[in-house]
Amino acid sequence: MELSYEEVPMPNYGPDEVLIEVKACGICGSDVHGMDGSTGRRQPPIIMGHEAAGVIAEVGSAVTKWKKGDRVTFDSTIYCGNCDFCRRGEVNLCNNRRVLGVSCDEYRQQGAFADYVVVPQSILYLLPEAMTFEHAALIEPYTIAFHAIRRFPVTLNDTAVVVGCGMIGLAIIQAAKLAGFGRIIALDVAPEKLAMAVSLGATDTVDSRYLPIDEILRLTNGVGADRVFEAVGAGITVDIAIRSVRKGGSVTLVGNVSPQVELPLQIVVTRELTLHGTCASAGEYAACLEMMARGDIDPAPLLSAVAPLADGAVWFDRLYQKEEGLLKVVLQP
Repeated sequence: MELSYEEVPMPNYGPDEVLIEVKACGICGSDVHGMDGSTGRRQPPIIMGHEAAGVIAEVGSAVTKWKKGDRVTFDSTIYCGNCDFCRRGEVNLCNNRRVLGVSCDEYRQQGAFADYVVVPQSILYLLPEAMTFEHAALIEPYTIAFHAIRRFPVTLNDTAVVVGCGMIGLAIIQAAKLAGFGRIIALDVAPEKLAMAVSLGATDTVDSRYLPIDEILRLTNGVGADRVFEAVGAGITVDIAIRSVRKGGSVTLVGNVSPQVELPLQIVVTRELTLHGTCASAGEYAACLEMMARGDIDPAPLLSAVAPLADGAVWFDRLYQKEEGLLKVVLQP
């Protein structure tokens, strides 16, 4: 895929939709991986971008709760509200689900790397007065982190292992600390990411290049962790996650880099492990906005750069090349 910066027509909005003037939009890892065509979820032509915030510029004729000038962010998932899953509150599993900035075999939904984006009023959230647009653009990754935490009940003082300390992994560490985990062990290959993990709440770090499972067993008195969160999605890291959890423990699979990985089935069966998939979020936005406004979660350490949208291709390439120390980049139209 080739990124271009060009003029496009102003998007049209319907009765139940709003036109938002985008003020900030974060580059997600899924955008970076989608750029090379490996995921099949960013088929060109498409305007990517789903981690965004801005100001309402126009409202549709049926919009009553919102007005021009409101400072807002929005869910990355557009859901119908009518299917069986939406009625159960599982909007992330909506049968008619669309994700902003995604173009796949089923649909094309233009995203927020643009001056303006159109979204339905049902997925809007009002920003706290003091919150910057740049920080608000990071709400979406935090909703994913908290949704992952909520996939299985937390017992006070449990031990958690977080495999992968990218943006989502570091957000999970902050969420795990708030959720009541007593010990949080961070795994990564990059020393600077492990140092960041400690600053955000990890109690221990493990360099996953050097016998990580042995080290986790040492830290847990030979038992293994109660909960493991896998935030990469590659075969080797999924294997580490499953081998790091105690008998009867659970592994929550958050990362999604590889569509298919090998599974150590015998370990899962004989140790009676529980595997959870976790997809996007389902109602965590309001809580995350409040927690960020109070300072309970702090996005500032994760925000590596704020740059003009016109320079987006350069920043995409730097992220794709895995530039050291680069976590979240927010683009401004």
